[in-house]
Amino acid sequence: MHPFSYVRAESVTAALQAAAGNPGAKFIAGGTNLIDLMKEDVARPAELIDITRLPLADIEENDEGGIRVGALVTNSRLAYDGRIGARYPLLSKAILAGASAQLRNMASTGGNLLQRTRCYYFYDVATPCNKRDPGTGCSAIDGVNRIHAILGASEHCIATHPSDMCVALAALDAQVRVTGPDGERTIPVTGFHRLPGDTPHVDTVLAPGELITAIDLPARGFAGHHAYVKVRDRASFAFALVSVAAALELDGDTIVDARLALGGVAHKPWRDPEAEASMRGRKATEETYGEAAKLALRGARGYGYNNFKIGLARRAIVRAMTTAAATS
Repeated sequence: MHPFSYVRAESVTAALQAAAGNPGAKFIAGGTNLIDLMKEDVARPAELIDITRLPLADIEENDEGGIRVGALVTNSRLAYDGRIGARYPLLSKAILAGASAQLRNMASTGGNLLQRTRCYYFYDVATPCNKRDPGTGCSAIDGVNRIHAILGASEHCIATHPSDMCVALAALDAQVRVTGPDGERTIPVTGFHRLPGDTPHVDTVLAPGELITAIDLPARGFAGHHAYVKVRDRASFAFALVSVAAALELDGDTIVDARLALGGVAHKPWRDPEAEASMRGRKATEETYGEAAKLALRGARGYGYNNFKIGLARRAIVRAMTTAAATS
């Protein structure tokens, strides 16, 4: 771990001032990902700005009839909050499918949005990695790529985003609230993370010095018909090979609205509006879900070791949608 300076911010303004003009600074809350990256010499911040004392740890009603979740709310508190369990059970289930109880007790909601890939080569500083060192190449493309992307990848990077929480947030159409040198703004969570393109080292659309302050959950939480399916190598404390957040609004056995988000398959939580639209107005059947799965995966490509993910994702989508329709 490289030497760094440390400052504890007592207000949002102080945190932004500490980060202003300091490209080597990083905000830190729970530190469950950043500290690992620093230990592995992947991240080398010149300064850590501790934001744990900022007033960003509330869960409260927002003006649109939904719920605002402060960036410093821990994953455990969010998952077990009664309002979240009753109105957004898809989010609660996704969070509880991730990490371990100990990590969820420390990890912040804002930090979960910002966690970085678990690509083997990204963490191995002895290997080329465009995400870690732009322009050096992507070792995963011709390497051991079993856990890697099948959608939205580029010749520069085939890493995947590891969050479970973010997959559910994408399905729910949550909004990310940020503040920075140019003031406050709101970013749809579906547009918050980037595909790799030719700049895979840039994970999100955050501008330099911007700080996540909250996540806004919409009024509609699809509490009636939802499912989170996570396929992984072991039953706990493992990242998804494929995960699916599914949500339905039904009128009898007819689909009025459908949401479908995938994890473990791309550089960001993956949603396909055409796949969702294909289910609306149709009967809630395996045939409908299978056709939606084909649409969602029409651009999928394997790189050898991860070819199996395409069929796995198709089956996981059908399973998740079938489970969501049966949930009440």
